[in-house]
Amino acid sequence: METLKTETPELSRRGFIKAGAAAGAAALLPGLFPGGAWAAGSDAPEKKEIRVGFIPLTDCASVVMAAVKKFDEKYGIRIVPSKEASWASVRDKLVSGELDAAHVLYGLVYGVHLGIGGPKKDMAMLMNLNHNGQAITLSKALREAGAADGAGLGKVVAASSPGTYTFAQTFPTGTHAMWLYYWLAAHGIHPFRDIKSIVVPPPQMVANMRVGNMHGYCVGEPWNQRAVIDGIGFTAAATQDIWPGHPEKILGTSADWVAKHPNAARALTAAVLDASRWIDASDVNRSETARTIAARSYVNTDVAVIEGRMLGDYDDGAGRQWKDAHGMKFFGDGAVNFPWLSDGMWFLTQHRRWGLLERDVDYLATARAINHIDIYKQAATAAGVAVPAGEMRSATLIDGVVWDGSNPAAYAAGFKIKA
Repeated sequence: METLKTETPELSRRGFIKAGAAAGAAALLPGLFPGGAWAAGSDAPEKKEIRVGFIPLTDCASVVMAAVKKFDEKYGIRIVPSKEASWASVRDKLVSGELDAAHVLYGLVYGVHLGIGGPKKDMAMLMNLNHNGQAITLSKALREAGAADGAGLGKVVAASSPGTYTFAQTFPTGTHAMWLYYWLAAHGIHPFRDIKSIVVPPPQMVANMRVGNMHGYCVGEPWNQRAVIDGIGFTAAATQDIWPGHPEKILGTSADWVAKHPNAARALTAAVLDASRWIDASDVNRSETARTIAARSYVNTDVAVIEGRMLGDYDDGAGRQWKDAHGMKFFGDGAVNFPWLSDGMWFLTQHRRWGLLERDVDYLATARAINHIDIYKQAATAAGVAVPAGEMRSATLIDGVVWDGSNPAAYAAGFKIKA
């Protein structure tokens, strides 16, 4: 497989501006105490108890740990994690206001904002929660048929009738759908003509593969590692093989919630930033996080199913073990969490590529409307986190195509395999 490369603005003293270095915390947030706690003045959180939805996945960790480790109290709020059954449920509860915010798929929030994949409502992205750490799992039956990797799968599918093989993703406009489609297309497989695509909630992936409802799926951890441990499937690709350093889950909410609760939005973002930094600080913290989120109230699985890949230790279930340099990251000195405009625009290009968007939109304006960089920068100041000098980054994906956000319409139209 071709070596992959991701390029971001230089993560150094030249490329980053330390939060609060120039203007100071007082200039941005006049009521902010030096330790980061909120004063009881005009900048106090408008809502003290904030209900944040999550799906049982490893990358819910920063939301959970912000509550468990009480990072939220530092900013005058209480995060109440709310376990949800499906991404459709998260979407509906964000739209209705039953949830204040959520650990949610990047593309889901963009889809709702544009009225695809559900009801239309103006949405807001406060921060990115993690990079990498998803995977594509194929069944043992496919491997026995010769599909040991993407190239092998391409040959197996080409030799079969259209729709013979079924693949699952977790939401039509979501990240897992886009990773699956991109990976299939990179190996000559059209995701809407050559195979059958279905939607399955993340915790139900393993059970559905066990009974033969699908031959492959793309989902977040730990449900790929669970398939390996249970002996029903193997990891054909990690999503960082598609795009190392790719955006994944975000802290999402509605635009009207942010408008009504700007201080609470900043406090929530700062608390989750603190948790993100704490998780990434050491393998000891990552292991503690794995033990915490394995509980029934969160992911509800064995610690061993979560901990290995959270530490970057991969076993594909087909004889290969490796230490992944691009495993799941929660902080990365703040580069993981910044709401890069180019990241949001990329999902729009894929929605356009696969016909979910009927026509091009103003990609940059849409990203600016959804990604609340202003809220993020103020939260980063409160948490003492560096912010990048720019708002765009670039990457070279698995097929060698470079994405830098400069010409999104041409990028979306330039793929050989598309809707």
